[in-house]
Amino acid sequence: MSAHDDGAVVRPAAISARGWGWRHAGRPAPAIHGLDLEIQAGERVLLLGASGSGKSTFLHALAGVLGDDNDDADEAGALLLDGAAPRSQRGRAGLMQQDPETQVVLSRLGDDVAFGAENLAVPRGQIWPRVQEALEDVGLGGFALDHPTSALSGGQKQRLALAGILAMRPGLILLDEPTANLDPAGVLEVRDAVGRCLDKTGATLVVVEHRVAVWQDLVDRIVVLQPGTSASGARQPAVFLDGPPEQVLAQARQLLAAAGVWVPGHVPATRARTGAGGGLLLTAEELAVSRERARRGRSATVQSGINAGVRAGEALTITGPNGAGKSTVALTLAGLLAPVAGTVTAAAGLSAGAGSNPWKWKAEQLIARIGTVFQEPEHQFVTGRVLDELMFGPRHLGHGAERVDELLERLRLGHLADANPYTLSGGEKRRLSVATVLAAHPQVLVLDEPTFGQDANTWAELASFLSELLDAGTAVVSVTHDEEFSAVLGGAELRLGSARMQAGAV
Repeated sequence: MSAHDDGAVVRPAAISARGWGWRHAGRPAPAIHGLDLEIQAGERVLLLGASGSGKSTFLHALAGVLGDDNDDADEAGALLLDGAAPRSQRGRAGLMQQDPETQVVLSRLGDDVAFGAENLAVPRGQIWPRVQEALEDVGLGGFALDHPTSALSGGQKQRLALAGILAMRPGLILLDEPTANLDPAGVLEVRDAVGRCLDKTGATLVVVEHRVAVWQDLVDRIVVLQPGTSASGARQPAVFLDGPPEQVLAQARQLLAAAGVWVPGHVPATRARTGAGGGLLLTAEELAVSRERARRGRSATVQSGINAGVRAGEALTITGPNGAGKSTVALTLAGLLAPVAGTVTAAAGLSAGAGSNPWKWKAEQLIARIGTVFQEPEHQFVTGRVLDELMFGPRHLGHGAERVDELLERLRLGHLADANPYTLSGGEKRRLSVATVLAAHPQVLVLDEPTFGQDANTWAELASFLSELLDAGTAVVSVTHDEEFSAVLGGAELRLGSARMQAGAV
């Protein structure tokens, strides 16, 4: 147990899984099967595995938020938290999910961080010191407590979600890809914040992250999961490897790399680019952008003076720190946000029959020319089946259906054709969101954090596929912190910062 200045005592949680498995409603195969795992109170565990191996399912189960009494999901074996079912003791675990948008519940930053602690009936005099401490720990201490949560970037919302968990002081901290949307400095800030919290409280940690190097020095143990069903259809135990970090990484480096784990120092091979860039498709001139229109004569601009070009067969990578407005710039180039000032102009080869201003295009004109993959995949799902999701665009446009089978195969989604999109893993959702946009065969593809949630193998497949699209003449605009991904695609970089922007070769 660990005591705090506010009098709170944290009791680390113990985890026991015995033959545990879970099948999501509407899915023929289990997401995780035959899990035998003991995690002692106060242990720090890094959970690895290929995309779709059940890591997020396990974390949701530990948090007591998995499934519903009215659905037809199936559970096997036993999963216990301190000797009892997790659903019977919600609040013992704090879960940070892959999508921070789903965890923002209140409009003001301080209230949002305080929400969990208030629901645990923490005395009011203890809540606000905890809130301020948590915000400082995750690098958001410079914001006012009444700062609107809607004005935060995706990476900042990720830190906000972590702050809310830290303020709760749970016995078990569950983190699902906590640094995936953060800039390099933010990654270290969040990792160090988690470390400080663990040192203060002694809480148990289970963190899911594809990038091993970030967490290997903070954890006591690495557990590697494998999909509950093999390629032949046979069910297999969930735990593939388990041991101290140094031992697992030293003895099984090749096995881990083959399983899609991001082993330190290993970058998976991808298809080499063979084509060259073509003519301009989009041009931004003296562009100023904002998520909100200016009100009462005051500018809501987050970036201005942007000059950039999007060329056929060439990548444009938008980089910069969290909060710099990268997603806002991308959405403005994509015709989904109106410029505050300046222009985005579509060239004749892209605009034929629609006019030169993408912001004024009708929906069917836009989707056939510029396809956008949002930072949160769920924001673009409109059906209850993966195959229907892929067919949605082609059915409305009258073309593109012939690409659906290829997209299912290339993006490793064929076995999920009948699944509900919302039951997929984070990496699978990301690949589906890319596939739904590609089915419409746009000339420009705009991607916001495209490699989020991908294991090394699916990352390489996605990067290689985008390289093929580039060689075929598609323009690819990416918002990303992934330097390896940017290097594979090549092209130009638009680097955003608080004072200036500059474009140049990657």
